[in-house]
Amino acid sequence: MKNTDIEDPLFRSAVDAIDGGDVAALTATLTTHPELVQKRFHYPDGGYFKDPYLLWFVADNPIRTGKLPANIVEITGLLVKEVKDKAPESAQHQLDYTLGLVASGRTSRECGVQIEMIDLLIDAGATPGGGMGALAHGNIAAAQHLISRGGKLTLAVAVCLDMMDDVGRLLPAASPAERLAALTAAAFYGKADMILFLLGQGVEPNGYPESGGGFHQHATPLHQAVYSGSLEVVKLLVEAGANLDAKDKVYEGTPLGWAEYAPTEEGYDEVAKERFAVIASYLRDEAASRGKK
Repeated sequence: MKNTDIEDPLFRSAVDAIDGGDVAALTATLTTHPELVQKRFHYPDGGYFKDPYLLWFVADNPIRTGKLPANIVEITGLLVKEVKDKAPESAQHQLDYTLGLVASGRTSRECGVQIEMIDLLIDAGATPGGGMGALAHGNIAAAQHLISRGGKLTLAVAVCLDMMDDVGRLLPAASPAERLAALTAAAFYGKADMILFLLGQGVEPNGYPESGGGFHQHATPLHQAVYSGSLEVVKLLVEAGANLDAKDKVYEGTPLGWAEYAPTEEGYDEVAKERFAVIASYLRDEAASRGKK
């Protein structure tokens, strides 16, 4: 979304003050219009950002500007105080959801304030999550910090953070769905040793981790292995019986389709594109080989 999508001029001016790090303007607006910290901007098509509160905008998640003001922690603290004072009935939800947006977002990490914002929100009463959302978006340090601040450790998170003692402790009691989520997470991060361990413990390589703390619930471990760019991990899953024809639940792409599409996305250098090309070639050969049997 863009700030120009915000039709309410008062709400938009407050968001502009957040983006600009203008403490004086934000303070003046909230002093005159304290109801703004209680209101939700009507944005029904926002997906996970549907009908946001003003506090949610501190995370820049979804990305609107791709940057945060240097004093975003001060801005966040100001808003948190106002929310707790003026909107106590929704304060817990606002704090918890903002924490999730900060921990899973890219902008706060790239601006070097993600951990500080996480601490501010938890100190204000936000409940630490288990780190799954952070890990699903590549925010490893944020996930580690959430666990250190009391977030619940799950098998998938332990796998991503290479906490082998905890993996061994949690695996025996884990449900099939939790085991699949862990395998999917390991594939996403290209963790060959962890993939080998989980497969050796009887974790099935097929399916969608839709429950039990699912990790990227729309795709199979093999899809995520392709995304990681690790041919070794792709081979491990294929050799364990991963379904080459499985389609993801968003774009209906097969693992081969992902390997063919990935190089067309922005952000990949020539080395990464070559890795995807090698993976695509391997999957084509494997499919052809299976077709001959």
